[in-house]
Amino acid sequence: MTYRAKDFIEAEQGLLFAVVADGREQGRVRCFLRYAHLGGQWQKLSTDNANAYLHRLYPHFLYYSPALDSHLHAVEEDRVVRHFQPRAVLRELLQQDTLDPVIRDLQALCELLCAYGVDIEHFGVTGSILIGMQNHNSDIDLVCYDRAAFHQARNIIQALIAKDQCQALNDADWLSAYRRRACDFALDDYIWHEERKYNKAIFNRRKFDLSLLAPAQAQNEASFRKEGYVRLQVEVVDDYYGFDYPAEFAVHHPQIDSVVCFTATYTGQAKAGERVEVAGQLEIDDSGRRRIVVGSSREAIGEYIRVLR
Repeated sequence: MTYRAKDFIEAEQGLLFAVVADGREQGRVRCFLRYAHLGGQWQKLSTDNANAYLHRLYPHFLYYSPALDSHLHAVEEDRVVRHFQPRAVLRELLQQDTLDPVIRDLQALCELLCAYGVDIEHFGVTGSILIGMQNHNSDIDLVCYDRAAFHQARNIIQALIAKDQCQALNDADWLSAYRRRACDFALDDYIWHEERKYNKAIFNRRKFDLSLLAPAQAQNEASFRKEGYVRLQVEVVDDYYGFDYPAEFAVHHPQIDSVVCFTATYTGQAKAGERVEVAGQLEIDDSGRRRIVVGSSREAIGEYIRVLR
């Protein structure tokens, strides 16, 4: 079985985890608990509550990843009772005859993108819709598995906004996103970075966003160890992987090769030729290669990428 970031898995104890890294490590799927079946219903858990819940009842799912030098959650493959895959679920939902307003908006949005030439076969749906937990106010979280199709869709979203077939987020939308992301710089700076990405918009009064999960690259067997928190200014020299998960920006620096970002807040944040301020965890692998990691924890408090303007 192939496990990709953005998938979800259900463990036998009534636990739903979001997969956070491709593949397996020591026979485990690296993930993070998002929902628990409590009192006869599914409940979404915050990061702290998820950690506390596992620590109290299922400590075997708490995991230290040597490869990532990070504490997260992990499920042994033989404990997985259901695997939710975004592409397969989107195929099913697009064929579904439903009155669910969220699914109807998903269908209409995909139909609109297809009308402008997007090949929806490259796309899946993740988040609450993937696991059937959506409610009336749910966003639509699309994931694209092809780099060219992803950037084509971004260009089309820009055109759809210009034609008012989709709308840019308004001030209240941006403020809500800003508060949820706990961004480490001012709101106007946050909006400036986000507005030029064209990976989110409003369709039929519902927010949707688009992320990239390009074909899995050859596994890098290098293990990284943390060297401590750093903040510095560098020039981005290559942004080819800037929208990937994790995002990666090659930088010009005598000791540091790249900035790697595990949080969607700073995906697509900078372009080649731009100078940025970066705050995160300095890591080094066995060969001496150094990188800065932004998003070493789920909230990434104190970690950011900001273009210097």
